Amino acid sequence: QVQLVESGGGLVQAGDSLRLSCAASGLTFSSSAVGWFRQAPGKEREFVAAISWAASSTHYGDSVKGRFTISRDNAKNTVYLQMNSLKPEDTAVYYCAATIRFAFLVAETKADYWGQGTQVTVSS
Repeated sequence: QVQLVESGGGLVQAGDSLRLSCAASGLTFSSSAVGWFRQAPGKEREFVAAISWAASSTHYGDSVKGRFTISRDNAKNTVYLQMNSLKPEDTAVYYCAATIRFAFLVAETKADYWGQGTQVTVSS
């Protein structure tokens, strides 16, 4: 059974940093492309960041470029999302997703597996 478990969310102030983790089990993680998505109340889920299976390529949504960094440790079956200079508009539930079918995961329709999400709240 495949599981993706996010952690690291919380309540922070604007300008603070957080690091989210996505721990995977039940799949060949080193062959999986992973993406982070987020959904704010009343809004559509949006793409945040993606990393290829070998960490050779990354891609970011326009709203987080220069502030967020995605990375992975295949030995630990974990992907990280380092979030710096957080803004109130970053408040959302953050989900990690994985695919074994595609080299890159920037569209949620291409995800094979999803985590349950972790709440990030940024106060002004």
